[in-house]
Amino acid sequence: MLGTYAYNEIFRKTVIAFGTLFNNIEIRRAATGATTEVMKVPLAYGPKDKFLARLAQAGTAEDRTTQITLPRISFEISGFSYDTTRKVAPTQIIRHVDSSDKTRKAFMPVPYNMDFELVVMAKQSDDALQIVEQILPFFQPDYTITLNDNSTMGTTRDVPIILTGVTYSDEYEGSFEDRRVLTYTLSFTAKFYLYGPVTDQKVIKQVQVDQYTDLPVNAPKREQRYTVTPSPVSADADDNFGFNETTSFFEDAKNFDSVSGTDKEDA
Repeated sequence: MLGTYAYNEIFRKTVIAFGTLFNNIEIRRAATGATTEVMKVPLAYGPKDKFLARLAQAGTAEDRTTQITLPRISFEISGFSYDTTRKVAPTQIIRHVDSSDKTRKAFMPVPYNMDFELVVMAKQSDDALQIVEQILPFFQPDYTITLNDNSTMGTTRDVPIILTGVTYSDEYEGSFEDRRVLTYTLSFTAKFYLYGPVTDQKVIKQVQVDQYTDLPVNAPKREQRYTVTPSPVSADADDNFGFNETTSFFEDAKNFDSVSGTDKEDA
């Protein structure tokens, strides 16, 4: 069972969806006259320490020429955990009929939590507060997004993203006159589901039963065939349809060959 390939890109989709929530944040500063300076805050995936290291990568604060600009936002995955509160019976099966008239089935998905850390870095306190104030009001304490979590099964699911904590730090480099870095660290938890392998099979559109009047050891002749098909024949598994029932009578020595799908004489 283990080793059966199944990749629905759910981790990737969840990370992208989380980052998309924060990719349109901006700050505004009063400029000369009635002009207002608008700056879109850069967003990137990566650890906070990576960006702080780039701030202090070479030389002193006076002669440093290659630095990242502040403010900016970074985020990263901080952990995974199984969510027992959302567990369902693992043997239940979900089914989906696609446009190619195939039935796809999979076991119920497994609930997991993905933890994120979002870090807001700024040089000025007002810049950091503008960013944080554009985020916090939407989480009470969760914000729900709709995710196409399994395109093979045609399922979409609401994924709540919960704000679990906010911390603040004010770091100075050298003396208090040198570069200042304000950081707000926001912790989130996304509640999503993981799917196992998906198998498919054709939709059954005809059931056929041949009936005999004696046991097989006595080599009886078939007497009757009972056939059931959907009505209309073009209906698929998701339609509200009825059935056509047909009964045929025989007086021959033929038997139905399930391999070729035809009636044949016994050898």
